[in-house]
Amino acid sequence: MNKLISAGEAVKKVKDGDTIMIGGFLAGGHPEKLVNALLNTSTASDLAIISNDTGTKELSIYQLIKSGRVKRIFASYIGSNPETGRLLMTGEAKVQLFPQGTLAEKIRAGGAGLGGVLTPVGLGTVVEEGKRKIEIGEKNYLLEMPLKANVAFIKAQKADETGNLIINGSSRNFNVVMATAADYVVAEVDEYVKAGEIDPNDVTVPGIFIDKIVKVGH
Repeated sequence: MNKLISAGEAVKKVKDGDTIMIGGFLAGGHPEKLVNALLNTSTASDLAIISNDTGTKELSIYQLIKSGRVKRIFASYIGSNPETGRLLMTGEAKVQLFPQGTLAEKIRAGGAGLGGVLTPVGLGTVVEEGKRKIEIGEKNYLLEMPLKANVAFIKAQKADETGNLIINGSSRNFNVVMATAADYVVAEVDEYVKAGEIDPNDVTVPGIFIDKIVKVGH
């Protein structure tokens, strides 16, 4: 099956009310082309965004947050996006913050089909509000529930025809776990090659997780 399509075609799958995971750590590993397409060629609204940091003013995710189409945000850091901070203060969107490692583990749990994650991080702080505590071996943990999404937009350096991905260095960040935790996963890539041209030992994300591929410039 040919997984290569345009960014405009890829975002047609997004519908009102969807939860979307967007990979990246600030500009590192951010699927800029896909988010731009969602912003400019899709009218889907009432969206929930799961993102490590919701980007900076220079990235398209900032404009998406500012568009008024995002009503829920799950993130670990929003200091570089003043619009997300404004939405948090005004209540125009529901903004929920998690410790960075906890957010990654919640996504990993969603992809692995786990019932949740037990972590001591956040005990005795506002992070524990409304969460169940579980005592194991005389030590308390917070139960963090898994996160899943309808759609994930991720970024890779290279893909083959079957969707096998190479994601280099720190660009792996949230892209790897998000690839496993959504019903529809689109990878934005810099290079696209034929099946068999990627050494299996170099594969970061197996193609079984990838539904569509968008090549930068395609």
